[in-house]
Amino acid sequence: MDLPGYQLDALRVHPGLVLAPMSGVTDSPFRRLVKAASGDAVGLVVSEFLSIEALTRRELRSMVRLAFHPEERPVGIQIFGADPVKMAEAAKIVEDAGADLVDINCGCPAPKVVKRGGGAGLLRTLPALADILRAVVPAVSIPVTIKIRNGWDEHTINAHDTLELAQDFGARAVAIHGRTRMQLYRGEADWDIVGALKQASRLPIIGSGDIATPADARRRLADTGCDGVMVGRGAIMNPWIFRQVADELAGRAPTVPTWRDKIALLERYRQMLTEIYPPKVLPGRMRMMLSRLIKGFPGAAEVRLTCVKMDAPEAMLATLSEACERLEILDAPAVSVDPRAGVAEAA
Repeated sequence: MDLPGYQLDALRVHPGLVLAPMSGVTDSPFRRLVKAASGDAVGLVVSEFLSIEALTRRELRSMVRLAFHPEERPVGIQIFGADPVKMAEAAKIVEDAGADLVDINCGCPAPKVVKRGGGAGLLRTLPALADILRAVVPAVSIPVTIKIRNGWDEHTINAHDTLELAQDFGARAVAIHGRTRMQLYRGEADWDIVGALKQASRLPIIGSGDIATPADARRRLADTGCDGVMVGRGAIMNPWIFRQVADELAGRAPTVPTWRDKIALLERYRQMLTEIYPPKVLPGRMRMMLSRLIKGFPGAAEVRLTCVKMDAPEAMLATLSEACERLEILDAPAVSVDPRAGVAEAA
């Protein structure tokens, strides 16, 4: 099966394998970590969502989160909010920062986002989304995309209406997570609606939801004909998943990292963290990433508990290396785990 891909004006997304935006996860170091593991099998990375209020006030934290490294390209920056004027201003800030596209969050189910009219709240007020697109699209020269859900709840499935609006008001692609807002992340994602939108759409359709293994991606691409898939939670504990999907589609044996590979990736991640975060932030970020990547490690609980007590990322990595050497597994394939056990959700 050929790798999918799609065109957004002058921007070519190929392959159509996209790192989904995840709140609190897809900062620049994590995006670079995924690119380091999966290389050019990642067609696009998208940032965690940024508040238009913070962006337009140019708050320091927001501007740090807006920054990206050239090796991430192509990179999309996702914004959320409900005020058309500020959405357009924020989109312009994103363009001026050099991003390849700006994505409008119409899918986040978090109450703190919805109560402000953003995220999935826009699916209840499609005229408000129309006003936003009417303001944002002409304000920038980079592609504007949207990420949506099926609808607000099972009684208001309106993905087709949202698609029509996106087409009418200049969006260049639609990513759809196959759940309603009220489902949050419960149950299974509905991929039938992804296929239905693809059949009805003039725009590229990117499917999202429950892509946990390479076989999941292959099956969903084949069943729906969608132009790409977004991987969120599946990438948290397995940053190699995009490379493995590419292997699966090409009929190759999937890439399997060793524990040595994981330690090397964690060391690169440590270096990336030092480039943008103050020293006090590094231990917490490092503990979180190490805990994710050692799932399936023999004695993982003991190593994790030891590392949680450490303040130096270098000491954490040394502890993990020593455990691998003691067990003589440095060059052994890392045990695969179910990535659905991840702790974050796609925005």
